[in-house]
Parts: sequence; C-alpha cells; structure tokens
Amino acid sequence: MTTFDKREEAFEKKFAHDEDLRFKATARSNRLLGLWAAEKLGLSGEDASAYAKSVVMSDFEEAGDHDVVRKVLADFAAANLSMSEPQVRQVLTEMLGRAIQEVQSGV
Repeated sequence: MTTFDKREEAFEKKFAHDEDLRFKATARSNRLLGLWAAEKLGLSGEDASAYAKSVVMSDFEEAGDHDVVRKVLADFAAANLSMSEPQVRQVLTEMLGRAIQEVQSGV
C-alpha cells in the first residue's frame, strides 16, 4: 500500500467518523427539541419520551430539519400554543449545540 493509498484510507475513515458524529448529534438535538416541546405541550414521563421519539422519527421524512420543525409547529397549533417557526428553529439550534458537546464528550 502506497503512502497515497494510506492517506486516502485515513481520509475516508475520518469522513465516515465525522458523518457518524453528525448523525448522532442531529438525532440527539431532535430528541432534545422533542423533550422541550413535550414540556410545552404538558407531557411528562413516558409520554414525553414517546413524543421526543416521534420528533426524531419525523426527521426521516425529508432532508434537512424542515420536517422536524413542521411537526413541532403542527403539534403546538393543535394544542393551541402560540409558537413561531423562528422560535422553534432557535431552540433547535441551541439543542444542536448542546447535542454536539454531548456527543463529543461521550455523554
């Protein structure tokens, strides 16, 4: 194996590792958003956990976070809670920062 091949293999491994961390951080931030929204919706315990899981699962509908934000906003609207898209996106951004720190620290 040449030096070039070794470097290419190392780059591919780093890329795969980074993508894995990105996926974990995104899933965790969606879960944290779900727990935040569950609290706003008056859910607790198992109901809050189930709701958070449904938020995570909603992220598989389309690329990006539009599906997650849309779900949370729809659930807030159904519960007659006033929340804007920018507010939900700000919370999601905060949760992503927290999730990245947790994933990097192995929490």
